[in-house]
Amino acid sequence: MRNRPSVGRARLALALSVLLGGGALTALPAQAAPAADGLTVQYRTSASGATADQTEPWFKVRNTGSSTVQLSQVKIRYYFKADSPNASYRFACSWAVRGCAAVTGTFGTLSNPTATADRYLEIGFTAAAGTLAPGADTGDLQLRFYQSGWQTLRQSDDYSFNGAQTSYASWDKVTARLAGATVWGTAPEGNDPTDPTDPTDPTDPPGGGQTLFDDFDYGSHSDPALSAHGWSVRSNSGGPGVPGATWDPSKVTFVSSGGNSVMNLETSTAGTGASTTQTEILTKSTKFRNGTYAARVRFSDTPKSGPDGDHLVQTFFTINDLKAPMADDYAEYDFEYLPNGGWGEPSNILYTTSWETYDPDPWQAVNQHSEQRSSYAGWHDLVVTIDDSAITYYVDGQVFGTHDARYLPERPMSINFNQWLIDLNGQTSTTPRAYDQQVDYVLHVKDRVLTPAEVTAKVAGYRTAGTGFVDEVPAS
Repeated sequence: MRNRPSVGRARLALALSVLLGGGALTALPAQAAPAADGLTVQYRTSASGATADQTEPWFKVRNTGSSTVQLSQVKIRYYFKADSPNASYRFACSWAVRGCAAVTGTFGTLSNPTATADRYLEIGFTAAAGTLAPGADTGDLQLRFYQSGWQTLRQSDDYSFNGAQTSYASWDKVTARLAGATVWGTAPEGNDPTDPTDPTDPTDPPGGGQTLFDDFDYGSHSDPALSAHGWSVRSNSGGPGVPGATWDPSKVTFVSSGGNSVMNLETSTAGTGASTTQTEILTKSTKFRNGTYAARVRFSDTPKSGPDGDHLVQTFFTINDLKAPMADDYAEYDFEYLPNGGWGEPSNILYTTSWETYDPDPWQAVNQHSEQRSSYAGWHDLVVTIDDSAITYYVDGQVFGTHDARYLPERPMSINFNQWLIDLNGQTSTTPRAYDQQVDYVLHVKDRVLTPAEVTAKVAGYRTAGTGFVDEVPAS
């Protein structure tokens, strides 16, 4: 979280983002499975060389049966030979008709390795992908995977690869399952995907799930419980924000809103650096990495007192420290609302940004962002999910942006909220003014990707049980 010139916001050409509106997250009614010949998988590759920086299997799944299929019941496996015994891989979705946020990718190890396959990439779908009617197909699934360190891949010895297939055609060297039954393709010998001895079968329960939840029910910034629960209220000087500004812990307060306790961050100024106070609260521990992050945040378009117009930033984000300029193990994932513009923007804008690294002087930035130029005044449910394939941002249950696997974190992070001024150019008056940002709750679930609906249900469960705070997340 830092001052960023507008030039630092340019998208990288490599990073592709799908901003298709989030599909329905409600449960779909059960459908009868079609006959065994009910699915066909078409394949093509857009990286046809014997070696490549990344393997690019693209798919279309067609329903050739007579009944509607829930895509959440469909699994596709692409089989390949690892480039070394210790190689690790990352999955990415470049584009999908159904939306990349509705496509999942996980890697597994075959129980019976062959000369052309000892691993597989399994493609699945969330409930948001919807259904597939008889005769319909999914449209393009433009997928890719690569070694974590971007080493060159040899794909000519991969079971499911066909460098000559650069247009879609049926391909039986990938398999498809529907509701657990194999309905398409042939796996490498001895590796039926329904084999119950497969040690990485996706029906195995996933790890993680430890939770941090805080309802922010405290007396003041100096309440001993706040520190005991792992929070630090910032008082030290430094950026981001107006030079000469101070970070005032006393301006982090807890107030009642609708019968519920919420945290209030106040930022004020009288038009000079010396008169500017900013606010920030963060976890003392940097132990959060993959999983789901969520908060209910109230943004403000206007000050609670005094003239309007300041270049204000209101935030919810995760971050770790930059150990050196352009260090590649840096990570940061932001929601940033600018009610009065800034960074070259003339009016209100909401950014979500995923950071790989940066250099503060001279300024260079490697990031990917999404934005929406409209007012976000009022309460909003903010969710960001991080898994081994992508970073996905949601606002009020809808996908706001999906960012590329290149920006995944290598180290754990802290969880932060702050409110600060970019500069004093938006409002030159010396009349005092003050702005509020409020936070209802924060939630993190380790190594689990939850839908926004599941986040809402989990928070409601804590509140129904009278649980105002829990922290099960182990130290990193």
